[in-house]
Amino acid sequence: MKVKIYTEKEFERQLRKLSKKYRSMLDDYDAFLTGLEQDPFQGTSLGKGVRKVRMTIASKGKGKSGGARVITYNLYQEGDSIIIDLLTIYDKGEISNISDEFISFLLDKRKNV
Repeated sequence: MKVKIYTEKEFERQLRKLSKKYRSMLDDYDAFLTGLEQDPFQGTSLGKGVRKVRMTIASKGKGKSGGARVITYNLYQEGDSIIIDLLTIYDKGEISNISDEFISFLLDKRKNV
């Protein structure tokens, strides 16, 4: 299965913020992308193609459970290819959960259709 990964502005803004706080974040993000390409359906399904995926932040030293959460949106295309939109990322230590309303807002504001 061919996987194409795109990012939204909100995701890029939050990733930049977290990379300033955690030195290992960009390397962790690269490892996350590799894992997502291998298994695009990892994480917890939140319905309507939205998934919450755990991501390690190595410089925190807490593994996936204390790391970051990435909200993804899986779109299917013709054939066996899949497009994944990275909607947002957040530090589990700062925000325990995000609301359904915020997820709906992110879906409405998607730039990659």
